[in-house]
Amino acid sequence: MSNPVDYQNLFRLDGRRALLIGAGGIGGEAGLALAAHGAQVVAADRDPAVAKATAEAVSGESLELDITDPEAVERAAEQLGDLDVVVLTAAMNVRKRILDYTPEEFDRVVNLNLRGTFSVFRAFGARMVARGSGSIIGFSSIRGRTVEPGQSVYAATKAGLEMLVRTAAVEFGEAGVRVNAIAPGVVETPLTQQIKNDPGWYQAYATKGALGRWSKPSELAGAVVYLASDASSFVTGSTLAVDGGWTAVDGRFTPPT
Repeated sequence: MSNPVDYQNLFRLDGRRALLIGAGGIGGEAGLALAAHGAQVVAADRDPAVAKATAEAVSGESLELDITDPEAVERAAEQLGDLDVVVLTAAMNVRKRILDYTPEEFDRVVNLNLRGTFSVFRAFGARMVARGSGSIIGFSSIRGRTVEPGQSVYAATKAGLEMLVRTAAVEFGEAGVRVNAIAPGVVETPLTQQIKNDPGWYQAYATKGALGRWSKPSELAGAVVYLASDASSFVTGSTLAVDGGWTAVDGRFTPPT
């Protein structure tokens, strides 16, 4: 057999540099997993303390970065130079019904979740395309496909992110750059504390998915390593659902069969 694949090391990331934008929660776990597989990790966050804590945990670099500032994103891309992997987890949500949403709240959510994603793809994608390799991983959500009252703008930004991923995958693909998304379900992080504090709400979310529970941030890390590594060398323009079967189920009621 010619050119055998080294399956034993298919997920290894030795010698590769990975930028993690959004270094807390899911991002922090992703950083630990990338480093465990050999990557040199740069932890970036608009909160320098969060970036520093994750950087120390992975023996990497830290960077203060606000992706709502396109010029700051461009400067970061120039400063960091060649990167093999970019992981973007930074996002926000304002849970309000459409009739209660203010224009200012709309702008805040869209500026971070969608405009920020565009800036990251543009700045770091340009350098990967010029070099001819790289993997960009954005974080979508089950809300990019399924919604509930109060999730309109957040859901719209996540659906938009998935279309940016697909378009970037097509435009960057000839240069050998892959672009994919991960769509988590409900994850136990500080951002979901409001839901966790309500037992009925918490349980309703837990039983919506096929596995009957919430996920931990660490359960998203394997998907990040997969999409960053050669194990996914022919995967681009895809959204990988890591949602415990949430989007496979059409409701919480289990009828008699």
